[in-house]
Amino acid sequence: MFDPTIYDNIKVVLEGAVYDLDLEGKIIITRREDLIDLSSMSRTFAIEFARKLGLPSQAEIYLHVHLSDLAAEILENPTAKPGCTLMIKLHTHVEDPELDCPMIEAQLNAIWEQRPRITQQISYLYGEQPEEYRNLITHSFGRKIDESHLDDFSDLIDYAFQSLVWLDERGA
Repeated sequence: MFDPTIYDNIKVVLEGAVYDLDLEGKIIITRREDLIDLSSMSRTFAIEFARKLGLPSQAEIYLHVHLSDLAAEILENPTAKPGCTLMIKLHTHVEDPELDCPMIEAQLNAIWEQRPRITQQISYLYGEQPEEYRNLITHSFGRKIDESHLDDFSDLIDYAFQSLVWLDERGA
């Protein structure tokens, strides 16, 4: 019989929590991916959601596991500490990166209680004079996660939702 991995267990819990918010009508799921990379034998799960269609911001929960972690767990390597990488990505737009990005970082640090490392990546189409820039905001936790972190996921999803509320209201 198949014994689920750390990745499988975390994916099920995250997916269920996001779908619960969707069923409550608080969000709408806009994209879902469940990928196996056959060249590296890694797995990735991503689920993206917005508060409502047409609002400028989306949140993405991104879960990834490398072959080395899967193998260490399946082969029960006693010296390894297998786990997954979890990131929260927020997709939004800014008009003036020099003005908007510091404000976004400060507010998100307040919402997330200074915990994850926050980076912002600004982009636009070359050759066009942008009226607004795409901003990919990534929350990186700097460590692997495992089932011992399951109790933190409701807070994590709540912080992602609060971030969306603030980003959407900022853009209004």
